[in-house]
Amino acid sequence: MVKIAVAQIRSAESMEKNLSISKDLVRQASKAGAQAIFFPEASDYICSNTKRSLELCQSVEQSVFVQGLQEQAKEYVLSIAVGIHEPSADIKSKRVRNTLIWISDTGEVLHRYQKVHMLEMNLLDGPKIQESNFCEPGESILPPFETPVGQAGAMICFDLRFPSLAQKLVSMGAEVLIYPSAFVPDTGKIHWIPLLQARAIECQAYVIAPDQVGQHNEKRSSYGHSVVIDPWGRIIAQLGSEENVLLYADIDPEQIRLARQSLRLRKRE
Repeated sequence: MVKIAVAQIRSAESMEKNLSISKDLVRQASKAGAQAIFFPEASDYICSNTKRSLELCQSVEQSVFVQGLQEQAKEYVLSIAVGIHEPSADIKSKRVRNTLIWISDTGEVLHRYQKVHMLEMNLLDGPKIQESNFCEPGESILPPFETPVGQAGAMICFDLRFPSLAQKLVSMGAEVLIYPSAFVPDTGKIHWIPLLQARAIECQAYVIAPDQVGQHNEKRSSYGHSVVIDPWGRIIAQLGSEENVLLYADIDPEQIRLARQSLRLRKRE
C-alpha cells in the first residue's frame, strides 16, 4: 500500500497566496505519512483575463510557485504532481501552455505534460469557453513515468473526455491515471464522476483526480469533488465542495494486477 494525498484548492490571481496554501498542504500531507501529493490544474493561478495570465506566466525554471514546491518536495521528501502555466515557445504568442509537472522527492522536475485537448464549451444559459483562444494545445500524449504508486499517465481536465488517450497510456504501461482539473460545475455535476469511473474501469487502472473548487473570480468557478477511484471503478476517497483541503487514499498495486487478471481486456486488442 502507498498512501497519497490529493489537494483540493481554490486558486486565485495571487500566485503568492496560492503557493502559501499549497505549501501548507504539502506539510500536512507529509505529517500524515503520504508519499506523494497531487494538486489540480492551474494551481499556480487562475485569473479573469488573458492579459493578466500572460503577465503572471513564468517558465518552470523561473517560476516562484514551482521553486517553492521544489523546496517543499526536497524538505519533506515528498513527490508532487501539480498543474501550472508555462509561456509559449513563441515569444509573440498571446497564449500560454497548460502543463502538469512531476516534482520528485529530491525536488527535481522529472516529467512535464502539456494539455492536448482544449475545452470548447457553449452551454445554453451557461459558460461559453474557447480554451484555445488563450491556451496552446500540446502535440501528443507522453509515455508514463515512475512514481511511488507505479507507472503514471498524465492528462489534464478536458483530456478526460477522450478515452483513447487513457487507453494509449495503458498500452504504454500506465497503472495509474492522473487527471488534474478545473472542471466547470455545470458539467461536473453530471459528468465528472461517471467519466472518471469509466476511465478506471475500461483501463483497469487507479484514477487520481484533484479538482479546483469554488469561485475563483467573477468569470470562473470549479466543481470540486476531487476523487480517487480504484481499477474496479469503486470510489475509495472523495471530497465535496471544501476549499484548500486534502483527502487521503491508499493505492494498492495488487488491485491493478487482480483487475487485469480477472478481466483480460488488453489481450483482445
